[in-house]
Amino acid sequence: MSHQHVQEHIYLIARHEQEFAEKRTLAERAGDTIAGFAGSMRFVILHLLFFAVWILWNTLHALQHWHFDPYPFAMLDTIVALEAILLASFILMRQQRMGRRADEREHLMLQVLLLTEKETTALLQINREMAEKFGMYAVARDRDVAALSQETSIEQVAENIRENLTEEQ
Repeated sequence: MSHQHVQEHIYLIARHEQEFAEKRTLAERAGDTIAGFAGSMRFVILHLLFFAVWILWNTLHALQHWHFDPYPFAMLDTIVALEAILLASFILMRQQRMGRRADEREHLMLQVLLLTEKETTALLQINREMAEKFGMYAVARDRDVAALSQETSIEQVAENIRENLTEEQ
């Protein structure tokens, strides 16, 4: 495969990914940004610093006149619980969107594989005919090649998979 051919594939894939990213709504983009930040080390460090300052501010004897959330830090507990709920929602929305994208990729891959199956079967049929024409009877009449050059019933393959999965469970 030529370098140009590979580059064309890379460009096509990148274009599809870019189109998917551009189709997101403003809310989806905001959610992705928040979920992305929440999954970063910067987020963890900022939270550790915030919690340390909050706890020290509300426990140090030298700052007792300015304590606004004394131990057991009920206000901090409420803030953390609300933040956890919101972050979980953002992350779930992002995962759902990523799941939809993965489904789209799987459908595309299935279409490509089905097309490849048809093309390969056609090529094998042509090769068998050519082998027969040129007197290569061993190749033309080989049982494995003959079986592979037959049309594959995708419905039958799917049914066999369902039956085998049902038996195993």
